[in-house]
Amino acid sequence: MTETARPLVSTGPFVHPALFYRTTREYVETVGAFARAALAADEPCLIAVPTDPLEVLRSALDDADGDVEFVDMTVLGRNPGRILAALQGFADRHPDRPARIVGEPIWAGRTHAEILEATRHEALINTAFARRGATILCPYDVTALPESVVADARRTHPTIWDDGEDFASTAYVDPAVVSADCDQPLPEPGDATVLAYSAGQLAQVRRQADAWLRSTALPSARRGDLLLAIGEATANSVAHGGGSGTLRLWTGANGAAVAEVCDGGQLSDPLVGRSRPRLASTDGGRGMWMVHQLCDLVEIRATGQGLTLRLHMTP
Repeated sequence: MTETARPLVSTGPFVHPALFYRTTREYVETVGAFARAALAADEPCLIAVPTDPLEVLRSALDDADGDVEFVDMTVLGRNPGRILAALQGFADRHPDRPARIVGEPIWAGRTHAEILEATRHEALINTAFARRGATILCPYDVTALPESVVADARRTHPTIWDDGEDFASTAYVDPAVVSADCDQPLPEPGDATVLAYSAGQLAQVRRQADAWLRSTALPSARRGDLLLAIGEATANSVAHGGGSGTLRLWTGANGAAVAEVCDGGQLSDPLVGRSRPRLASTDGGRGMWMVHQLCDLVEIRATGQGLTLRLHMTP
C-alpha cells in the first residue's frame, strides 16, 4: 500500500471519506464519535443508514448534547437516485454551517443493479458537493460486501478511514469515469410489450401502458405512480430525446413491473434528476426528478446511441 497514514481528521471545504469497518462495535464507536464531534462544534448532523445500525446508533447517541437527524436509508435510498437530493437538502437547510452527514447507500443484500446506481451516486457526490463545506462519511462493511464493492469505494472516495487511520485513496478517479463504468449493458427481458411513440402519441401510449399495468400485481397506487413516471419519461423523449422513443413493458422478479424508455437523447449533466431542479427549470430536470422520486429503482444508461431509463416498481 502506498497511501500515507494521517490523523483521523481531514481538512478542506468538502471531505468524502469511506469508512471500512469490520465489527458493530467499530462501526458504532467511529460513527458515534463523528456525530459527537459535529455536535460539539455546533454543526448539523444527519445519519442516513440502514434500519438495524440506525437503531443502534440512535440508542448510542441518546445522551448526546444536541440534535442528530436520523433517516432509514432502506427507505430513502430504496432508489439510489433519490439520495443525493436529500443530502443536498439537509445541507441547504444549514447554509451558514458545514454539514456533517453519515450516508450508507450500499449494504449486504443490495442487488447488482442497485449497487451500480449506488456506486454512481457515490461518485456524483464529489461533483455535487465540490467546493462546499461539508463532510459525508460513507460506511462499508468490508466483511459482508463483495470485494468489487470495496474496490469501487476506493475509486469514489478521495479519503479512506480504516482501522483508526485516515489516508488518501490512490485509486480515486474522476466521477465521470466511474459513472461511465456504471453504464454496463442491461440484461434483455425474456418477453416484453413494445410501444413506439412520437410527438402527438403520448396520450395513446399512456393509455396502452395503463392497460398493461392493470394486468400486473401492482396495487392501484403503485400503478398510478409508475404510470406517472412513464408519462414523464416519454414526454422527455419527445421534448429532449429527438422527438420519439420506444417504451418496453415486462414483469420482472417477484412480480415487479418494469418499464424501459429508450430514445436518442443525451445526458449532458449526470446530476439531472438526482439534484432537486429549480422551479423554473425547462431542461428536462423536473421530469427526471419525478421519475426518481416515484420509482423503486431507476437504471440509467447513457451511450453514444442514446439514453435508456429502466424503471422498476415492486408490488
